[in-house]
Amino acid sequence: MPAPTQLMANAIRMLSLDAVETAGCGHPGMPMGMADVATVLWTKVLKYDAGDTGWPDRDRFVLSAGHGSMLLYSLLHLSGVKGVPMQSLRDFRKLGSNTPGHPEYGHTPGVETTTGPLGQGLATAVGMAMGERRMAARFGEDLVDHRTWVVAGDGCLMEGVSHEAISLAGRLKLSRLTVLWDDNDITIDGHVGIADSTDQIARFKAAGWATRRIDGHDEKAIRKALAWALKQDRPSLIACKTVIGKGAPNMGGTHKVHGAALGKDEVAATRVALDWPYEPFVVPDEALKPWRKAGKRGAKDRKAWEARLAASPHKAEFERAIAGDLPKHAFDALDAFMEKAAAEKPAAATRVHSGAVLEQIFGAIPDLLGGSADLTGSNNTYVKNTPIFDGPDYAGRYVNYGVREFGMTAAMNGLALHGGVIPYGGTFLVFSDYARPAIRLSALMGVRSIFVGTHDSIGLGEDGPTHQPVEHVASLRAMPNLHVFRPADAVETAECWKLALAARTTPSVLALSRQKTAGVRGDAGENRSARGAYQLAAASKPAQVTIFASGTEVPIALAARDLLEADGVGTRVVSVPCFELFEAQPADYQAALIGETEVRVAVEAGVRQGWDRFIGSDGAFIGMTGFGGSAPDKALYEHFGITAEAVAAAARAKL
Repeated sequence: MPAPTQLMANAIRMLSLDAVETAGCGHPGMPMGMADVATVLWTKVLKYDAGDTGWPDRDRFVLSAGHGSMLLYSLLHLSGVKGVPMQSLRDFRKLGSNTPGHPEYGHTPGVETTTGPLGQGLATAVGMAMGERRMAARFGEDLVDHRTWVVAGDGCLMEGVSHEAISLAGRLKLSRLTVLWDDNDITIDGHVGIADSTDQIARFKAAGWATRRIDGHDEKAIRKALAWALKQDRPSLIACKTVIGKGAPNMGGTHKVHGAALGKDEVAATRVALDWPYEPFVVPDEALKPWRKAGKRGAKDRKAWEARLAASPHKAEFERAIAGDLPKHAFDALDAFMEKAAAEKPAAATRVHSGAVLEQIFGAIPDLLGGSADLTGSNNTYVKNTPIFDGPDYAGRYVNYGVREFGMTAAMNGLALHGGVIPYGGTFLVFSDYARPAIRLSALMGVRSIFVGTHDSIGLGEDGPTHQPVEHVASLRAMPNLHVFRPADAVETAECWKLALAARTTPSVLALSRQKTAGVRGDAGENRSARGAYQLAAASKPAQVTIFASGTEVPIALAARDLLEADGVGTRVVSVPCFELFEAQPADYQAALIGETEVRVAVEAGVRQGWDRFIGSDGAFIGMTGFGGSAPDKALYEHFGITAEAVAAAARAKL
């Protein structure tokens, strides 16, 4: 019989093999190859308690190579997580099971983040490591003292986001972050060498990481390397040379074992090769008992931590932050700001209004951690006198993310997942294309990440069509569980920030203008943006026309209303700051707001897609049908016909 630790690792191999074979599909190769490394990590080093997977001071384990999900599910089951019984493994990849093809946050206890899109797990883990340092600086290491471990494959390291992630982590010297690279030289198409010849060790070293190579199947070498990682003053990479599908006598070490069930003959041969004479999904006590013991290993540490928390003067504030609750007086200063804005109707770019909102809430919500992808002055995301988040103390609350939109957004997700931190980060809205995969995962996971996208239309002017979002707002609105806010003025911007902060399970995008725009709201009592769309201006007589608009085009809609009303045409204006919140309103509210006027017109400096929900297929739309141009904003609006006169003419043509 194999040695005890080898037997425990073989339990992972065979559970993974059996689950994939039963499902008829999956990825057995990586779990089989990394079983030895995972066994040593989870039984000797990882700080966790299988009885409480939500313990705030647990180590975070991120399976960036999410296709190898059976590695994680096997670890959770073997260590004794109650929510992952053997039946969950039998139901791998089945509808309704909690063991989907790739790990999903919130779906399976013990899964720290959704992974599968390669590289994103690594980038998200950087955010988790940042969150640990930020919370430790705030509450002390007696309450926050844990590490983040990542299993990443060759594919993760080929993805461009890995460069953004490792360079950011290296710059910040996130010493509690360790990447365990499954260095097996295999991808779906064959040997790594057919597509990549990067010296990954040199790459990580260049980014400021400590690095080490080991035999990923040598228990002693693994233990030494993990102990070494604990002592580093910078993030660490352990290159674990492994055999993909280790134990499979005919297919191991080849790309054939990467992403397919091996077939009954190879499974039977593997049982013989591993000396595993047990039926599928059967784990002998010789393997299961030490695994269950390991799963309880962290209970003592957790109980000691709970005692420290109970005695801490920070207990109430720590628990509030971890729970995601906002402070009681979070919006007191903002409410006063909104009353003043409603009275004065200041004209300014909505990005400027957003910056003013942050000035009002940043001190009142210590959980906020801001940043920008090298566009701080343009995004208006920095609150004056805020220290920068950096070593050695990590007490600052503003992150210089550099030109890393994807890396920033994934790190924000990691910060939100860690708990105790509400991240926001800015870039130009057009560069949401660079960040989109991470925005999508934030929506899929349901985390409170707030993305500030300024320069939201052709209104940014002279930088031209490369920087002018035309289709971006519509494409972001198409994403499920994402609130896309496009506020019109100071009051709406404040309302939208409130809504973004209150949405615990939905990320938000704030689409904000570069150019100045007039104030439109003269009231600030009810949060009218919470309706998603609302009547801003009524018709002075029975309405014949309704004009719908968002953001900087709301003043254009109001001016068009004035033109039509002057001609005796009753016209109402509806501001539409958030499509998604409108869809959440009762059907009678929606119907009443859209109304039954003879003519409906929408105006937005973007494409039409989505607006037929309000105006119907026969409604008039004033906006963009192609890309923008390089000129001052007013000239561009005139050139593309996004004017009050054009809106009024379109309405008249329909009457």
